[in-house]
Amino acid sequence: MELRLGYKHTEAGVIPEDWDVVPLGGFVRITSGDSPSLVRFTSIGKPYFKVEQLSNGDKYLGVFSTPYHFIDGKTVPRRSVIFAKRGAAIALNKIRILSEESFMDTNLMALTPKDGLDFEYLYYGLGYIGLWRFADTTSVPQINNKHINPLPFPLPKETEQREIASALNDVDVLLATLDQVIAKKRDLKQAAMQQLLTGEARLPGFSGNWEVKQLGDIGQFLKGRGVKKDEAQSGTLPCIRYGEIYTHHNDYIKSFNSWISPQVAATATRLKQGDLLFAGSGETKEEIGKCVAFIDDCEAYAGGDTVILRAAGINPMFMGYYCNTAPIAAQKASKGQGDAVVHISAAALSSIVLALPSLSEQNAIATALSSMDSELSVLVASRDKTRNIKQAMMQELLTGKTRLV
Repeated sequence: MELRLGYKHTEAGVIPEDWDVVPLGGFVRITSGDSPSLVRFTSIGKPYFKVEQLSNGDKYLGVFSTPYHFIDGKTVPRRSVIFAKRGAAIALNKIRILSEESFMDTNLMALTPKDGLDFEYLYYGLGYIGLWRFADTTSVPQINNKHINPLPFPLPKETEQREIASALNDVDVLLATLDQVIAKKRDLKQAAMQQLLTGEARLPGFSGNWEVKQLGDIGQFLKGRGVKKDEAQSGTLPCIRYGEIYTHHNDYIKSFNSWISPQVAATATRLKQGDLLFAGSGETKEEIGKCVAFIDDCEAYAGGDTVILRAAGINPMFMGYYCNTAPIAAQKASKGQGDAVVHISAAALSSIVLALPSLSEQNAIATALSSMDSELSVLVASRDKTRNIKQAMMQELLTGKTRLV
């Protein structure tokens, strides 16, 4: 491929001719932390960080980002970039910036920029390279000085570094705002579910008592059948496998992960619109029997270890929400059998006690909650699109393919 005019090949890839590639160790001071066993934590003082604090989604870590504080000891300057230097956290590429002078434990490494390297440009540059790319890939991944010192690092002039970091930071601010809006919407939906699905609050126009029934009173139970793991992508017919109820679906089925052949479908259980699917096996009693509603009018199948309720006179979407509420989950947990693997049977599910509103109120509640789901889906899609835009911007800006100055 012909080299673009004004660019050059380097060990860090193709970059502009007026950029340098430098060994990163010459532009940072490398610091490791102190063992927690040597630290006496206090309720006040400078923040102390462990690897667990990297799970905080914020770009900056400060005094409110940790429950640990310390008064005296070796500190790391503000604007240092920190990350895990050993263990599985390296693969997660969690990199943060200290917003103030801090302490950290021995499982963290800090890079404090020297003159000529902007701290936010360092943050984005490391994130783009990826910690796992230069770590030791032993049984326990680790990063030491020997990995940082020679690491080829593209380095434009500081003015351009700051422009690049500023552009990427603008996207981070937008992402943080979207995350906050999504979190607030989820909290509002959770509160609405708590109130509407228990009758604590009623939608306008509805009153009267809810009817007490058992789950077995509203329909007939069936068993899902077949569909081995290696058959889950054998064709074009949609299928629900019990594990996907935990990992992919919430309350009602919006999309499918498994697609089976007609031959495999012949051994599975065909679903009908309005069926309720319960996970018949799980790892804990707290999660056993998670429910999803099948609301589509299409040919689809259920694999083994699913328990299917073919109900009548109910709104399936309402029931999908309702059967995952805390009171119903507690009943399912009490009926789960086993320790290492927990099971729940159709007979056990049939005895679960329900308090159900009229069908018209079920319809109204399902509409209200699904509208909230739709709003959340739009926000999540916008956030995911913004993340993809940021990734594309990093590819363009941190390689100099697109210039801002």
